[in-house]
Amino acid sequence: MSVDAFISYLQLEKNYSRHTILAYERDVAEFSNFCETHHEVESIIDIGYPMVRNWIVHLSGNEVSNRTINRKISSLRAYYRFLLKVGQISVSPLAKHKALKTDKKIEVPFSEHEMEEILQEIPFTDDFEGTRDKLMIELLYATGIRRAELVNLKVGDIDFSQNVIKVLGKRNKERILPLLPATAHLIKSYMESRSQLEKVQDPHYLLLTKQGLKIYETLVYRTINKYFSLVSPKVKKSPHVLRHTFATHLLNRGADLNSVKELLGHSSLASTQVYTHNSIAELKKVHRKAHPRNKK
Repeated sequence: MSVDAFISYLQLEKNYSRHTILAYERDVAEFSNFCETHHEVESIIDIGYPMVRNWIVHLSGNEVSNRTINRKISSLRAYYRFLLKVGQISVSPLAKHKALKTDKKIEVPFSEHEMEEILQEIPFTDDFEGTRDKLMIELLYATGIRRAELVNLKVGDIDFSQNVIKVLGKRNKERILPLLPATAHLIKSYMESRSQLEKVQDPHYLLLTKQGLKIYETLVYRTINKYFSLVSPKVKKSPHVLRHTFATHLLNRGADLNSVKELLGHSSLASTQVYTHNSIAELKKVHRKAHPRNKK
C-alpha cells in the first residue's frame, strides 16, 4: 500500500488541511528514508518497533526536540493506523509506544494595553496596505480565528446585516462568529480601499496583496511580527499568539469556557483549557483581593 493512498485518505476522508497533510507526508517519507539508509529496509510496512526506536534515538542525537519527535511519531501512528484499517498489517509497530516527556509549553498572550497600543496608537499608513494590515490584526484579535482561516476568508463570508462572519475551520467544520461594530466598520473601510486596486485577480477572497492576489500565511506572520515588534518585548509575536490573546482576554473578563470553545472552533474543552492559565492567575488576584480571610 503506497503512501499516496494514505495521503488520498487524509484528503478525501479525513478532510485534513493541506498544511497537515504535507507535514504527515514529510514525516513518513523521512522515516522511510531513514530505514532505507540505515537498515536497508525495502518497505516500512514490515518494520517492528525497534526500528522506530532507532529513529527516535537518531533524531534525539541530532538535537531534535521531544515535542518535534512526538509530532513525527504521531504522523507515523496515523500511517500505521491507516494500514490497519485497510488490512495491510495486523498490528501497528507503535501499539505500545509512549510519547516522550515534554516541558509544558505556555505562550504568553499580549496584554490589553499592548492591543490598545496596536489598534489605537500605531499610525497605520492611510493606503490599501495599511488598511489591510490593521484589518488582519483586528480580525485575528476580535474573532480568534486561525491564520489559515483568515487567509481563506471570502467576501461572501461577511454578513453585515447580521454582523457575523462564516469561517471554514479544520476538517471543513463551519462556524458563525459575531462581528464587533468596530470590526465591521474596518472591513467596510478596507473594501473601499480595495476597490481602488488596479487589478483584482482573486476577487472572491477578502484579504488581498496589492497585486490583487489572495494573501498567504507567511505574509500574515510577517505582518503580525512587524507591528507587534513596535509595542511588545515578547519573544514570540505570531498570529497564534493573537488567537491565544483573544481567548485569554475573554476568559479574564468573565466568558465561560464553553463559549470560548465554540468561538475558537475546538472539538473538545481540553483544547481550550490550554488558554486558561492566565485567567486562573487573574482569578487568584481577584480571590485574594476580595476574600475576607485574606489578611490585609
